[in-house]
Amino acid sequence: MKQELDRVLEEVRSAWRFRWMALAAATVASVIGWCIVFTLPDRYAADARVFVDTRTALKPALQGLTTDQNVDAQINYVRQSLLEGPQLEKIAKETGLLPVPITDERSRTRILNMLSDRIALTVFSAGSQGDERSTAGTIYSFHYTDGSRDRALRVVETLLTTFVEQVLGGKREGSEHAQKFLETQIKDYEQRLSSAEGRLAAFKKKNVGLMPSEQGGYFTQLQNEVDAAKKADTDLSIALSRRDELARQLHSDAAISAAGSSAPMFGGRGSSGGSNTLGRIQEAQARLDELLLKFTDKHPDVIAARATLDELKQRRALELENLRRGDASAVASSGAGNNPVYQNIQLELNKEDVAIAALRRESAQHQSTVAELRQRLNSAPQVEAEFQQLNRDYDVNKAQYTALLESYQKARLGERADNAGSVRFEVVLPPTASVTPVWPRRTALLGGIWVGAMLLGAALAYGLHVLKPIVSSVVAVNELTGFPVLGVVSVAFPTRQQWEFRRDMWQFSAAMACLVAALMVAFALNWAGARLTVHAIHSLVNT
Repeated sequence: MKQELDRVLEEVRSAWRFRWMALAAATVASVIGWCIVFTLPDRYAADARVFVDTRTALKPALQGLTTDQNVDAQINYVRQSLLEGPQLEKIAKETGLLPVPITDERSRTRILNMLSDRIALTVFSAGSQGDERSTAGTIYSFHYTDGSRDRALRVVETLLTTFVEQVLGGKREGSEHAQKFLETQIKDYEQRLSSAEGRLAAFKKKNVGLMPSEQGGYFTQLQNEVDAAKKADTDLSIALSRRDELARQLHSDAAISAAGSSAPMFGGRGSSGGSNTLGRIQEAQARLDELLLKFTDKHPDVIAARATLDELKQRRALELENLRRGDASAVASSGAGNNPVYQNIQLELNKEDVAIAALRRESAQHQSTVAELRQRLNSAPQVEAEFQQLNRDYDVNKAQYTALLESYQKARLGERADNAGSVRFEVVLPPTASVTPVWPRRTALLGGIWVGAMLLGAALAYGLHVLKPIVSSVVAVNELTGFPVLGVVSVAFPTRQQWEFRRDMWQFSAAMACLVAALMVAFALNWAGARLTVHAIHSLVNT
């Protein structure tokens, strides 16, 4: 370690011979560098930020009621168009960067490229930057550097204004174009719908009686009528069978027997005609029984009573026979109409006769309708097909007209929602520029140039030492020759040498101090220039 340190010190002592040349080189480099730094043009930076919220309270309230617009896509399109094309040229003309008119296309392209390179437009989420807003949103930051502070402010302000106006204007323009297109289409389909209604009305008037009903078309109606006729015939057949069965039961032996055994509901002597034959038989039998208690069988009164009873029984048998054959006059004479069983069967029979008559009329009506429909077999299907075609055209036009009208209402409502603030813009940072230039950083550059100059001088001294090496110690001689050193001749006048060394060190220190003082003067000039610039800007702003 000691040998390495001795070697380094040997190199330093050898390079120390060229200290004045190194100092001169450092001085020249510092002065040249400082002059270059002071001649560098100032650049000022202007910034602005705007907060954009596309999810306002109106958006969920109008969900499904307005036409959805991709606001984020519109904003991205505007953001990209600001840095190229006509928008960039418009900004350059408004801020005075691009003279009007300009004929040199190369100069125009160069200015626009320079403007685009100096503009920085960054996008970040509000939440990611520590924003304490309750609603999520996006912050758009505009940054521009220019040699003129006023121009930097104008560019940033123009960027901010153009961005907001283009977003709102693009939404408004898109809504207006959509409304105009929808209005044109609505008028077109309104005419189509009116024409379709006219054709449909004329067709209905021309083909009255041939239109499909609510039950269906021609073939459906025909099939329904055929099915109804078959059902009516079936019901009629069943009703006829039921009536025949009731008639058979009415004239059966059971019903006749029940009617023959019924007691008379009215009777007595002097009653007219045979309607109470059974009662008279019962009276004659009672009289015969009474006479037999008084007289014998040979008594004339008994013989007369028995003859009357036999006559009445024969009449009763004849009445029952007529009743069995279905003679209507025998019902009253036999007293069957007073029997509940006979009455119930007769009532059911009468109901079946009424039902049969109704079913016959219904069947005849259905048969007539089927015949009428069969006569229209050649014309009705064609009319139905044309009617369905007209209805289909009318329904298509009406559905399209209704959809267009609904879309138009949504577009109108969306425009009013945009005017009410469906997208919220809030300027977080208005266009602002620092009063001191952001470039060049003269203080750091001045100090860096001084340090670099000193390193340059040291490198120059070491380089000259490498080009013109010397041996300054016994160890170096020993290492260089490989021979042992037997003795060293000392300086003849050591006091004089020490005095010259001190003098030289004082002179070099003074020169170094002058160089440091020059650095301080450069710092002071830079600070004074910055103060003057700030004062001038403040005076201009106050004015």
